[in-house]
Amino acid sequence: MQPNFDLFGHPVREGFGGRGRPPYEPTERDRNKVKLLLALGWVNSRIANALGVSPATLKRYFRADMKERDAMRDRLDARRFEIAFEQASAGNVTALRELGAMIDRNDRMEIERGMGKPSGDDEQPQSKDKLGKKIVAEQRAHAADADLMAELESEASQNARH
Repeated sequence: MQPNFDLFGHPVREGFGGRGRPPYEPTERDRNKVKLLLALGWVNSRIANALGVSPATLKRYFRADMKERDAMRDRLDARRFEIAFEQASAGNVTALRELGAMIDRNDRMEIERGMGKPSGDDEQPQSKDKLGKKIVAEQRAHAADADLMAELESEASQNARH
């Protein structure tokens, strides 16, 4: 029996639409699709919709891939660099230009990342280091008082000279 395909070219599983649920069988193509969509930052519900499964089915069959959500973007970018490098090494001039552009974008991103954080500090500040609203307001008030006092003293010294 020849498999049926839906509008998007995906095979329709045996018994789909009939009574009971047909068992889901993940394919390597589905695994690659999940990894790509995770790399693009898609949320679980969107990925499940793209596969045509429920979010619970997605979690059941792709749990290991979903635990590595943050690493997927890095893997995708690394693979893009690898392919561009292979093509450039083979003499593809367009790939060489694209590799140069990719390296420039990466360098700019690294510079911006370095400018946003103090040197050598790659981690986010711990929650225990965060100050509450009241403490921040109190510190601002003390700073404003000190600024006001300094301004009043400078005006008083200017008036004393005249």
